[in-house]
Amino acid sequence: MIEISTPGRICFYGDHQDYLGLPVISGTINRYVYLKAIPTDFSFFEINLLNFKKSLKVHFQNNPNTILAGDYFRSVLFVLSKEGIIPNKGYKIEISGNLPIGAGLSSSSSLVIGWIRFLVQAFAKDKSITDLQIAKWGVLAEVEFFKQPGGIMDQYTIAVGGLLAIDTINKTYKNLRGNLGKLLIIDSGIPKNTLDMLKEARTNAQKALGIVKKFDNTFTLINAKETDYKKYESSLPDELRPYWKATILNYMITKRAKKILEKNNSSIKELAELMNSHQELLAKELKNTPLEITNQINKGIKAGAYGSKIVGSGGGGCMVAMVNPSAVFKIKNAFLKAGAKDVFEVSLTNL
Repeated sequence: MIEISTPGRICFYGDHQDYLGLPVISGTINRYVYLKAIPTDFSFFEINLLNFKKSLKVHFQNNPNTILAGDYFRSVLFVLSKEGIIPNKGYKIEISGNLPIGAGLSSSSSLVIGWIRFLVQAFAKDKSITDLQIAKWGVLAEVEFFKQPGGIMDQYTIAVGGLLAIDTINKTYKNLRGNLGKLLIIDSGIPKNTLDMLKEARTNAQKALGIVKKFDNTFTLINAKETDYKKYESSLPDELRPYWKATILNYMITKRAKKILEKNNSSIKELAELMNSHQELLAKELKNTPLEITNQINKGIKAGAYGSKIVGSGGGGCMVAMVNPSAVFKIKNAFLKAGAKDVFEVSLTNL
C-alpha cells in the first residue's frame, strides 16, 4: 500500500504577482489531501473521491486531445509519460482530505502534487526525482497543459514545503527563517471563481505593463521602484491604473516582508501591517474581495487580529489572519458572528 499526504498552501504576500514574474511568499499548512493506494490486477486506476462521494476509472494511456478541462489525473499521466514514467499495473485509490475545496488554499494543486508523488513512488522508484522536479511537472500538468492563467506559486510551495520566497522568473526558492506567529484560516462560506478572477487580473496587469514598456522601453518590472507607480500612471488609461498600482505596490510589500522574514526574530506586528496593506490593495484596486469578506476581516481585526487578508485569487473562499494568541477564542467568534462558515487554527509545516 502507498500512502501520500500533501499539504495545502497560503500565499502571505504577492497574490496576483507570480504570473507577472514577480516574487511571492507562501507556505504549506497542516491541512492535507490524503491518497491511499492498494495494488490490483486491473489495467486502470479505480479512484474514489471520498469527499465528493464520486468514483472514476482512469486508464494508463490517454489522448491529450480528449482530456477535459480540470482532469488533472489524466493530464499528469500524459506529462509523466513524456518523462518515461508509465504505469504497468492498476491501483485502487482513495482520496480524501481536510483541506477546504475551492476556497483559496490550493486543494487542486495539492491533489496534483499528491498524484504525481504517488505515480513516482509506484512506477519510478529507481529514478532520482527532486521536489523541484515534481513542482515543475505540477505546473506543466495543471497550468500549461490547460493554458490556465495562473503562475507557479501553488505547485512549487506544495512540492517543496515550508515558508518560501519564490523567484518566479528563475523558478528558484529560498527557505525563510522568520515566522508569522499564530495563524487562523477563516472560510468565508462565499464561493469563488478562480479562473475568471485570475484571467481578468492577469490580462489587465499585462496590458498596463505593455503600455508602460512602450512609453519607456528601458523599464523592467523586476527592477521597479515604488516611485514608478506615480511616474508612469499618467501613461495609462483610467481602467488600467488600479492594476498598475497593485502590481507595483504589492511588489514593494513582498520585498519588505521578505527582508523581515529572512531574520530569525521577525516582527509579527510589522508583518501584520504589511499583510493589511496588501489586503487593502487587493480589495480597492483589484476588487477581488466581496464586501462580506471585507466586513469579516474588519470584525476580526477589531477583535484582536493583527492582520488579515483574502487567500488565493479572491472573489470568495478563505482568509488568513495573524492573531494575538491570547485572543484566539474572541477572534474566532468575531469572524463567525460576521458570517464566516468556519474558523480553524493552522501552523506552517515542512514536508
